[in-house]
Amino acid sequence: MQLGLGGRCAIISDELVAPLFGDRVTTSLSSAGFDSMLFTIPPGEKSKSLEQAGAICERMATAGLDRSSFVVALGGGVVGDLAGFVAAIFHRGIPYVHVPTTLLAQVDSSIGGKTAVNTAAGKNLIGALHHPVLVIADIDLLQTLPEREFNQGFAEIIKHGIIRDAALLDMLESFQRKRDLGSLVRRNVEIKAEFVAADERDENGKRALLNFGHTVGHAIERAGEYRELLHGEAISLGIVAACDISVRKMGLPENARAKVAALLEKFHLPTRLPPNISRDRILEALPFDKKFERGQVRFVVTSKIGSARLTSDVTMEDIREAVERLQ
Repeated sequence: MQLGLGGRCAIISDELVAPLFGDRVTTSLSSAGFDSMLFTIPPGEKSKSLEQAGAICERMATAGLDRSSFVVALGGGVVGDLAGFVAAIFHRGIPYVHVPTTLLAQVDSSIGGKTAVNTAAGKNLIGALHHPVLVIADIDLLQTLPEREFNQGFAEIIKHGIIRDAALLDMLESFQRKRDLGSLVRRNVEIKAEFVAADERDENGKRALLNFGHTVGHAIERAGEYRELLHGEAISLGIVAACDISVRKMGLPENARAKVAALLEKFHLPTRLPPNISRDRILEALPFDKKFERGQVRFVVTSKIGSARLTSDVTMEDIREAVERLQ
């Protein structure tokens, strides 16, 4: 495969992943003729900031990296978003390779080219569309994940089943990690890639269906200051809320909602809000979500597992009631 990558690169990772895989990746790149340097960041959403992106760019420039260099994102979704954003803005854009080390990143965030950082006003509000030239999703890297970190990936997997592939949810009911993990990751990459190919720049509404559960989920993350819940855990709650709204507004059968909730619980994902996350703060965070346009939310709903659509008929009152029912 000819990727046209230059001889020097920056490996961007976090302080949890770098000790596990940093030396191995550096050695592998060196044996292939690449001169690499490793940059690490603190783990967690707080690192997805303009300040952190700017600091990395400064360090890369000081180290002599230039427009012929490239970036390797070694980590989960936070590292991928931040490293991709750095690659998008350094010298007005250099290539990057993504090596996702979490299930969540392998099935979702590593595919599609959306890179971003957070601001005080909301999640992923500053970013760029910048596709990686290569994604290496090695399921062996997932062996080091703590159970909670591994399980959060199933929120996005269950979401994919809801909006595109009902059979995927059936597969999850009998999921066995050793037997099914490879095919599960492969199928989810296919689903995500199909949505991206149909609407690369998120302009015709097809890619927006991937936001099922994310309107409320992102608000929950912000209300918890990105500390209380992992991303997938917040999205799990958002999926429950979106299913609840779909039952009431779109005629989604109650047994379908119950099946989704049971699957989330099977993978130890929350279906009830922690008592220390303020419902009022969740509602206050909603209008800052990037899925609001001119103050109106574009909400993703489903009337049947395996399909979804956008609607502007969901009101803030509908969302408020759904959040209240998460108690």
